[in-house]
Amino acid sequence: MSLFGLIISGRLPQSDFVAVDATKLLINVPDIDTVNYLVVFLTGFSPLPVGTAAAIYFSWPDANAAPTWQYLGHINNNKPSAIFKIAQLKKSHELEAQAHGMVFGSQEISHIAQIGVSVEPELTVAQQTPAVSSANDNKQFGQRMLENFFNYASSFGVAPRDIPPNTSETFVPFAVVQNWYTNFQRRMEQNPNFWKY
Repeated sequence: MSLFGLIISGRLPQSDFVAVDATKLLINVPDIDTVNYLVVFLTGFSPLPVGTAAAIYFSWPDANAAPTWQYLGHINNNKPSAIFKIAQLKKSHELEAQAHGMVFGSQEISHIAQIGVSVEPELTVAQQTPAVSSANDNKQFGQRMLENFFNYASSFGVAPRDIPPNTSETFVPFAVVQNWYTNFQRRMEQNPNFWKY
């Protein structure tokens, strides 16, 4: 009997975690493309060792690259289950391919994700920041930066009749700034990490 279980809505619970070493376990999750949330829980078979917590990680395997593990959060004996939002965790190699226009042709896309569990000291786990909150922080920072730039640029707006006739300054139509602002907001909404790739 496994110490951990995994629930994805509409599927049977999974508990077939495979030990990678003494403190790390791994489970494959097929057809993950449309999954937005998953639950990892302690089965109750045995408690975690005193002073430890189970750090939960998410990865999209890629045959052409080493796994990229994203920390989701943790569970412990006092909090034996947790729901994790994975909808915003995009495959970095797919995002790079989109950003670079599939320069080297279309690549095979994996539809199997992996969930990793690492039993670590509670103090170590408590200091980690989940990937999804980082994405939300990036989104919030990006939106605030956009608003600040938009307001700053708007404060210099002048009517065409007020532009000095013999100036060496370059003027950008305000509609261009407004269009950029709208497009950037839309892209941030779709993927808060798009600017990284």
